[in-house]
Amino acid sequence: MTLLHPYLALLAAVALERGLELRLSERNARRALARGGVEHGRGHYPVMVVMHTTFLLCCAAEALAFPAVPPAAALAALAGAAAAQGLRWWAVAALGERWSTRVVVVPGAAPVTGGPYRWLRHPNYLAVVLEVACLPLAWGSWRTALLFSLANAALLRVRIRAEERALGPAWEAAFAGRPRLLPGGRA
Repeated sequence: MTLLHPYLALLAAVALERGLELRLSERNARRALARGGVEHGRGHYPVMVVMHTTFLLCCAAEALAFPAVPPAAALAALAGAAAAQGLRWWAVAALGERWSTRVVVVPGAAPVTGGPYRWLRHPNYLAVVLEVACLPLAWGSWRTALLFSLANAALLRVRIRAEERALGPAWEAAFAGRPRLLPGGRA
């Protein structure tokens, strides 16, 4: 067995995790809609789904086409990908039933300001940025990391604007002065 097999198994595990994530997301979205929630930003959602699906396929394709990087660099990238997963699930846990891959806002609901939201407006998106950069780099797939990091940046620009508009003035007031993605960054 080569190191390629564990890397492909890791990608398969991430794909499985995404499937579980989507089930949780759909359940939470249904519950929010049943409580009077309103969905926003539907136009970018299909693009986001295609991008994240294609991302994992490109990670596998580039790994099959090119040799792995030195183990130290791969381990550092793998640690970054693991940290991204931890941050993602911390953000999901903090939001509880409010978390969804869709932008569904229940009018009048107080903003969630606990967990990683104490320090950042969008910790889940920071996790996505880290994962998109680190997961391919765990094999040395810099082409995939670069291409999808650029695509993700463009998508997040649209997504964050739509989400912040949907969350409204109460959310904006609660998060005034907090950086969007990086601690110590600008708001």
